[in-house]
Amino acid sequence: MIPVRQWKKTIRLEEDTTMKAVISVVGKDAVGIIAKVSAACAACGANILDISQTVLHEYFTMIMIVEIEQLNVPFSQFIDRMEALGRENDLEIHAMHEDIFNAMHKI
Repeated sequence: MIPVRQWKKTIRLEEDTTMKAVISVVGKDAVGIIAKVSAACAACGANILDISQTVLHEYFTMIMIVEIEQLNVPFSQFIDRMEALGRENDLEIHAMHEDIFNAMHKI
């Protein structure tokens, strides 16, 4: 029998330090909601990392995770723009920094 040598390899996982925000959108379904929210994000320099959306009967719901490191406006103004877009389109749009979101949902 030939002895088998096992090597232990340590893998270092780097913590993701990208600044992100969580955007939620709720309202009556209509054509172009994703396009409008995506365009508003792009106009502010937010990069969409993940998106989940569904339509429940006539109600539209969406959660987006966006990278906010390259925003070309202050984060507070980004929040205001998202809320204004919601008002203009009869939607509830809320943007929240990921750290705040995580702190609110920590047990």
